[in-house]
Amino acid sequence: MFRQIWAVMMAVILSLSPMASAAASAQTPPPPAQPAQAAETGKQVVSMADGYVLGVGDVVEVSVLGREEFNPRVQIQNDGTLQLPFLGTVKASDLTILQFRENVRQALIRGGYYASPVVNVAVASYASRYVTVLGEVATPGIVPIDRSYHLSEILARVGGPRGTASDQVKVTRENGEELELSIRESATSGGDKDPEISPGDKIYVPAAKTFYIYGQVNAPGTYQIDRDMTLRKALARGGGLTPMGSEKRVKVFRNGEEIKKFDPSEPIIDGDVVVVGERFF
Repeated sequence: MFRQIWAVMMAVILSLSPMASAAASAQTPPPPAQPAQAAETGKQVVSMADGYVLGVGDVVEVSVLGREEFNPRVQIQNDGTLQLPFLGTVKASDLTILQFRENVRQALIRGGYYASPVVNVAVASYASRYVTVLGEVATPGIVPIDRSYHLSEILARVGGPRGTASDQVKVTRENGEELELSIRESATSGGDKDPEISPGDKIYVPAAKTFYIYGQVNAPGTYQIDRDMTLRKALARGGGLTPMGSEKRVKVFRNGEEIKKFDPSEPIIDGDVVVVGERFF
């Protein structure tokens, strides 16, 4: 009797096992999909912070270690490509040096030219990425940039501001955005006061605003106007009054006309002339 019951139970279990296996298979999640291959490297947008981005006009040297037959020095053409031995036309523009190097390496392997080439890429002449620096700097002109630079670094590369330069500097981005910054603060601070400069930016350092002071002062002459320059500060910049000078006989001329009742706390602006007269005894 026990054997009959056992036989029936085994028959039932065996009949259910295919169904259980099918259910288990249905409940088992499918293996994760393999990630799709990345888009072509040349289509990625890469900032200067990620490395120098090659562009039209740049001259590059491409070499394979130990292979004298592969050592070209070529310029990137207007269509963004260049010509390499074995490979022919190769895209280079808008790629970082590292991306371009890897593309060349993979192409050489796929073509069967080398099994495991060690490729080196060096920029012999920078022409596509530059900023324009004008105004009161030591050497104004076009400055090629091979990496990400801050404003203070670009100004240092052009020899810094001249003695006649204003403390203010104007940065015009390629998209038209304009920034008004302090040269002094960019040299001593970071963050927004010393922003990164991008290819295509224009930097302009204007001449300093000045005023002229003469008469009964110890050091008459032309002086730069600092921030918050008032008449009182202008008198101090001129060395103060001589023993013959009188604060009551100080006159300010603007655009050739005297400004009546000019308060000592009022600001001095570009082109003002301060005249200090003699006191009455």
